[in-house]
Amino acid sequence: MLLPLTALVLLGQPTDEKFTPLFPKDGPPAGWVVTEWNDLAKKAPKDVTWAVKDGVLKSGDRRGTWLVSEAEYADFVLEFEIKLTEKGNSGVALRTPMKGDPAFDGMELQFADLRYNPQAKDSELTGGIYRAIAPTRQVYKPTEWNTARIELAGTRLKATINGELVQDVDLSKFDRKVKRHDDTDAPAVKDRPAKGHIGFQHLSRNNEPVEIRKARIQVLKAGK
Repeated sequence: MLLPLTALVLLGQPTDEKFTPLFPKDGPPAGWVVTEWNDLAKKAPKDVTWAVKDGVLKSGDRRGTWLVSEAEYADFVLEFEIKLTEKGNSGVALRTPMKGDPAFDGMELQFADLRYNPQAKDSELTGGIYRAIAPTRQVYKPTEWNTARIELAGTRLKATINGELVQDVDLSKFDRKVKRHDDTDAPAVKDRPAKGHIGFQHLSRNNEPVEIRKARIQVLKAGK
């Protein structure tokens, strides 16, 4: 028996009709800004651009930037595919303010090739909330397209990579402060914003590109 549309949504299976493509047109994406990687208040130079070609979003030529949405979001489902090089490092900004480092002032779900930092801790590997919450397993496929689904509803975070659930946590339970790169304290995850911007990072070594495709979002609660 086929279930009605409303039943599918209630079962936690968002339908295609509820999703909005994030990068529907070729060229620099409208509604997004390029900033420096460690402080979103600092815009990147104008010649550093991210652009879509044939449905694939590709990072700018210079390492160390974020592509950040002008819109804010609170609760949402975000889906995309991502591909990195052998020394690739990226991440997804979640509920971040338009200032500071998303990894510490919002949240960053990490994506990185295992060769980028062989000394990385579990929470610094793909699927981790950077330096705060380790993923349950590593399912990252080096130099291939990796599928991702991130669900945020209130304090509940679920993340699925390549069909495997790697995060299913209550953010309110994480009360430990996290160390920034300069060794000062960042807020505990439970104290981070409940709404903010989303974004994609380019921090690959040797300026090697980050590629994103099929990115789309379903808004459950807008961040007005």
